[in-house]
Amino acid sequence: MRALRPIPRLGLPRGTGGLPLAGSATVWFDMVEYLARGEAPRTLPLDALTDEERARLSAPRPRWAGLGLDRPRIMGILNVTPDSFSDGGAFDGADRAQAHARVMQADGAAMLDIGGESTRPGAVTVPVEDEIARTAPVIAALRAAGVALPISIDTRKAPVAEAALAAGATAVNDVSAMHYDPAMAEVVAARAAPVVLMHTQGGPETMQDDPRYDDVLLDVHDHLAAQVAAAEVAGIPRDRIMVDPGVGFGKTVAHNLALLARLSLFHNLGCAVLLGASRKGFVGRIGGAAEPRARMPGSVAVALAGAAQGVHMLRVHDVAETVQALALWQAVTTGEAP
Repeated sequence: MRALRPIPRLGLPRGTGGLPLAGSATVWFDMVEYLARGEAPRTLPLDALTDEERARLSAPRPRWAGLGLDRPRIMGILNVTPDSFSDGGAFDGADRAQAHARVMQADGAAMLDIGGESTRPGAVTVPVEDEIARTAPVIAALRAAGVALPISIDTRKAPVAEAALAAGATAVNDVSAMHYDPAMAEVVAARAAPVVLMHTQGGPETMQDDPRYDDVLLDVHDHLAAQVAAAEVAGIPRDRIMVDPGVGFGKTVAHNLALLARLSLFHNLGCAVLLGASRKGFVGRIGGAAEPRARMPGSVAVALAGAAQGVHMLRVHDVAETVQALALWQAVTTGEAP
């Protein structure tokens, strides 16, 4: 598979020969960048692509976890851990988690992402039993209280995913792309659950010690391509897979910026694309915000940059601010209020 990056254009009028970017109603492309190891990037016109390549880059992505993907959707982060890097302990426990879930729903979140194990740099692994005890009761309580939003369980462990899906979760968000626990693919396939496959280099304990790549764009792209192929072999169809390049996971600031600058490359995998950069360390370093909770403006800026490259899902802490920013971004880009 050639590594082809559609070059995004905003508000491109219909009838100019351009194609919608991965089904987007806002972002289009009429040229692509061909990337290959050891070669300078080359720009290609659409007629240099095969029919399959054009379809892979432009076809609408199927609904994922029940959500249409013609515009960016917001995944609200709900950490039920005592040690999350950003809001550790703030929403630990069913009552506080339920209250925050309702706030995010009212603010415009399209779905919730619930995690019971911190994967911040340096975090230690949480025992399976503890992670289940933190997450499954919260999910069950949200469903019992009538929260109908899709819910993803943020976990690397198959038993945690199994318990969460049994409690009412809709999807699995695996930061290891199903590498950490070989049984994860079986659980996801058996449950016919949508899944997010994220790239990381190393585990949380060591991933930021000295991350290195030959070519970060192509290394991450090829790793995710291999994991998508493995998921399909395991019985998980491509239309249930969302990919995440893993900004901040085993990457330096330079690696993160390289991925963000050419984020549209990941549409080449033919899957929906998720971006999770909210309050990450590089946002603080570039934006001069040492405390994670002070990184909202920078996080929104990165989210809008992702939207401009056709990202389908934005995983964020600051739901209301991101929803408002996206509404204005779409309005000024298209000339129409959403």
